[in-house]
Amino acid sequence: MTGNFINFFAILLGSGVGILFGARLSENLKTTVIAGMGLFTTAVGMQMFLKTENALIVLGALILGAILGEWWGVEDGLQSLGIWFEKRLSGNSEGGSSRFVRGFLTASVLYCTGPMAVLGSISDGLRGDYLTLSIKSVLDGIISVAFASTLGIGVAFSALPVFIYQGTISLLAAQLNAIVTTSMMNEMTATGGVLLIGIGFSSLLEIKKIRVGNFLPALAIAPIIVYVLSLIIK
Repeated sequence: MTGNFINFFAILLGSGVGILFGARLSENLKTTVIAGMGLFTTAVGMQMFLKTENALIVLGALILGAILGEWWGVEDGLQSLGIWFEKRLSGNSEGGSSRFVRGFLTASVLYCTGPMAVLGSISDGLRGDYLTLSIKSVLDGIISVAFASTLGIGVAFSALPVFIYQGTISLLAAQLNAIVTTSMMNEMTATGGVLLIGIGFSSLLEIKKIRVGNFLPALAIAPIIVYVLSLIIK
């Protein structure tokens, strides 16, 4: 769990630096910075998607993930959590479209969808090797500086769901390591890439509003589809 603690504090530290210096930046510069982050996030998402061995698996995972996500209300749950944090912090809330909730949602989904979150957590939990999560922590810290300078303190509170998500994977690492294959990891990565593209388009570039949080179950469904297909092919 060492790597997860490092990642947790890296996000908090990066967010603190972003909030501290963000007030000194002009609105035009903030807008340009967040647009740059949107372009970068979209590009990384496209790169991740190209790791797929079968695009139809990613499509199936997204469709099933969207159905489950809407049924379970994942996006609404994340928004409610963000609003709860905001109320405890400031005593009031601007609602689900507030800057605080936007920063919380964007950062939470972004930090959880990359392959380093899964692979790093497995290595940390199984062998105590937190090198991958340490590298991820540096990247998340840098991204937090940019995000927090434009989206505010909501980015810092994303450290909690990220810690819970990665911590859970670490605790289940032994079982996951015996089950997850390279093909499963590739499809999970590709699916995460599509989610990152959605974040870039929706939360950062604001091209079209997409309830990206409701697609999160697709990350678990993608490797399940690979496993089921492997049984059928055999």
